[in-house]
Amino acid sequence: MSSAPIDTSLEHPSGISAYYGELVFGPKAQQGYLPQHSIDEIHKSSHDGHTINRDAADEIASGMKKWALDKGATHYTHWFQPLRGSTAEKHDSFFEPTGVDSGIEVFSGEALAQQEPDASSFPNGGIRNTFEARGYTAWDPSSPAFILEKGGVRTLCIPTIFVSYTGEALDYKAPLLKTLDFVRKAASDVCQLFDTDITDVSVSLGVEQEYFLVREELYMQRPDLMYAGRTLLGHAPAKGQQMDDHYFGSIPTSAQAFMNDFEQQAHRLGIPLRTRHNEVAPAQFECAPQYESLNLAVDHNALLMDVMGAVAAHHGYRVLLHEKPYQGINGSGKHNNWSLITNTGVNLLSPGKSPHENLQFLTFFINVIAAVHEHADLLRASIATAGNDHRLGANEAPPAIMSVFIGDTLTRVLDDFEKEIKDAEHGDQGTIDIPNIPEILLDNTDRNRTSPFAFTGNKFEFRAVGSSDNCSSPMVVLNAIVANQLVRFKKSVDEKINSGSRKEDAIEQILRETLKGSKNVIFGGNGYSDEWVKEAEKRGLSNVRNTAEALQSYLTEKSREVFIENNIFSEKELEARTEIRYESYVLSLEIESKVLSELVQTHVIPSAIRYQSRIAQNLANLKSAGIDLSNMQSQVNLVNEIGSLIDRAHMLNKQLMDESEKAISNSSIENAALSFNSTMKPLFDAIREVSDEIERICDDSDWNLPKYRELLTIA
Repeated sequence: MSSAPIDTSLEHPSGISAYYGELVFGPKAQQGYLPQHSIDEIHKSSHDGHTINRDAADEIASGMKKWALDKGATHYTHWFQPLRGSTAEKHDSFFEPTGVDSGIEVFSGEALAQQEPDASSFPNGGIRNTFEARGYTAWDPSSPAFILEKGGVRTLCIPTIFVSYTGEALDYKAPLLKTLDFVRKAASDVCQLFDTDITDVSVSLGVEQEYFLVREELYMQRPDLMYAGRTLLGHAPAKGQQMDDHYFGSIPTSAQAFMNDFEQQAHRLGIPLRTRHNEVAPAQFECAPQYESLNLAVDHNALLMDVMGAVAAHHGYRVLLHEKPYQGINGSGKHNNWSLITNTGVNLLSPGKSPHENLQFLTFFINVIAAVHEHADLLRASIATAGNDHRLGANEAPPAIMSVFIGDTLTRVLDDFEKEIKDAEHGDQGTIDIPNIPEILLDNTDRNRTSPFAFTGNKFEFRAVGSSDNCSSPMVVLNAIVANQLVRFKKSVDEKINSGSRKEDAIEQILRETLKGSKNVIFGGNGYSDEWVKEAEKRGLSNVRNTAEALQSYLTEKSREVFIENNIFSEKELEARTEIRYESYVLSLEIESKVLSELVQTHVIPSAIRYQSRIAQNLANLKSAGIDLSNMQSQVNLVNEIGSLIDRAHMLNKQLMDESEKAISNSSIENAALSFNSTMKPLFDAIREVSDEIERICDDSDWNLPKYRELLTIA
């Protein structure tokens, strides 16, 4: 086991609510350790961007330290999310010596608010030189501090942003917070057209997390799983997912024990997990939480992935978060369910009970669609990774073509709205008119799992996000493009009103114009079909199939306008982040090429030679015994076939290494990415085909890598 057992021995007969959030310094804990005015400071900072003064920070730090010590923590860390990997932390002790044999526990407001970790080894995209090591972490009061327990050791974790010495963001959280503020202002301004009581709009997010489990002893025998996160070779098992008997099936006993443990840890950390079930592929599962404010939901998902890994090790498993760990069966995603909530408690993506409320619903509904249409390539780029390239477009995941599914009912509503049709009859669907939208929406159109961006009743579900990704990347893009679209919409409406139009008429006119210009992105058919690829091309929709090409969208003029003009990124930050994404892509494929080459050289070819030698020796023995080999042609053919496969594997492997060196030597990281995509990935496929054929032919005793049938079996 890679870690000591996590304490899950406490029994709570009253249910999850008895221990939910007990390791979080949230409102309940704050009541016991902070004066009310300090609690108010945290609340104002979280909701209004208010800056906490030094005295209040000292009081909060003192109370937080007392709470952490009472919970058994001895160290604290600024917990942040750098631009590669999952999370980062540097632990410092509360203890400070006061003499040779004495000391005290201290924690100041300054230590709470800011630290200076060494930033030299974190991805920076050329923002600073290696010798310019200083970076700053700064406390984010909107995400509560928590205590993380690993190996029986408890540490106080303080969620923070991470910036360079010169102020550029080096993490996921800093720009995410900027986009949340952008959405808040843009959406609130539009809401003022409908309800002056709406003064604030927050973004809600629910993250469905898919993953695979594999037994640790098998994982440790597969270098590709260990270093690349996926199997780079492996012959398909006789039984994969073709029976469709795993989805929602009975959860295996050992997997359920793991789930119970990591859910308990998650609940103690305030992560509101609600759902668990078997996914489509064997050994694949899913968990999903209740909706939360977006910033907290992103933090919780990053924390959840960490907790799952630690608990899995205790149960003798490894969690595979790669988007496609096994060829030929479904990969894993991280569906992001996104919605907008007002300070009055209204979900702006839910229809109301009056024509006025429904016009508000249509306003936000159509503007989100318009944002996706206008910036589809940028949205595609936001979920572009080496891992997700294996998943997008396969017959189990949304295609790389960005489209919006809204269902038959809302499609009719929008058609009639655009054509200004009143009281249109649609059989038993009821009367199509703005006042009747709530009634009509009671008809729940079936979900379209082939759509990358689907409306599911009161939210949009961005289904194309990869399972290993940090949700901040796609959410920064979605928030920014929607807020940008809302600003444009409000400006156009105001111009109409100032020209003498009635407010409602101005809103409807601009909405119709917006819908006409963006409806091509709406699609309710089979996103996997060849017909849709042709239809999408006719509609002018992009089909960017790989990361190397997709990432180019970050640096287009349209993208620069969204990010730079709205102060989400500076020019330097945008270019640096794009370079980091390219670099991550290249490094991922470079690692895969090295691991694959090693597997071929040290596992595949030796296995083939051993089996070939056994057959050849058998033929030699038969010949020595005076047996006519002309009747043994199948064995002779097999020896020759294996020899041919060995030659091809050796040739392809040499070609792989040569091409890898050429790709890495490219003058720019973007050219290296394009080279890896065009020359290396086809070689991966060719080598896999040969290796899998050798595995199919070889005797089990000669093949020393765990096979798919073993990897996919969970008791």
